[in-house]
Amino acid sequence: MSKNIKIILGSIYLIILIVFLYFLFSKFDISRINDFSYYKNIQMNIDNIVGKNLYFNLIVFFIFSAFWVMLLGFGSPILILSGIIFGKWIGTFISLISISVGSLCLYIIGSYFFSNLINKILKNKFTKFIERFQKNEFYYFLAFRTAGGLGIPFGLQNLLPVIFKIKNHNYFFASFIGFIPHFFIWNSIGAGINKFIKEADEFSMLNLIMSEEIYIPLLVFVILFLFSLLIKKKFFND
Repeated sequence: MSKNIKIILGSIYLIILIVFLYFLFSKFDISRINDFSYYKNIQMNIDNIVGKNLYFNLIVFFIFSAFWVMLLGFGSPILILSGIIFGKWIGTFISLISISVGSLCLYIIGSYFFSNLINKILKNKFTKFIERFQKNEFYYFLAFRTAGGLGIPFGLQNLLPVIFKIKNHNYFFASFIGFIPHFFIWNSIGAGINKFIKEADEFSMLNLIMSEEIYIPLLVFVILFLFSLLIKKKFFND
């Protein structure tokens, strides 16, 4: 593919991203950001909308979150949002599918249009891992995802495998499985936030953190973080 076509496609990608961000944040009322009743109204509206047609809203959320990850490259807001909207179980399931698909799309875009740039920026820093991934790319990429991407920002996690030339199906299924513990924790937090907004009369950060639905997932997150350090030491340290 010629350089000019890559520049054109890259420009289109950026334009879509800007338009996407504009329509997303233009609907948010900044003037009421400190008004707790505003969030309670949003929570009630969400419950009403989702309750009327769950399957339709799952499809809409899938498309939205897949494009969010594909265009923005990060998924944490989506994980919390899916927990708020659908609860921890359904939220985890739909976010696993949508973010795995969005991540794969971002990976394919990076591989096809920006491979030279990504290799130029990242290859020297991660050369020592190339041989390991070539031996068993699924096994090592699964460990990479389970370890939270070794602390690498999510967008970069999705593009880093370009230098390893991971097969698309290995990329998808290793991501899907490796995401499960992290996604369940974040969706549980989202579900806890939804319950707090529904039941509380006023906002209190201390009461929010000390609620069972929040502090238990946070404790599990700490345990998972320690487990991720063990995975990093076993698979990725020299």
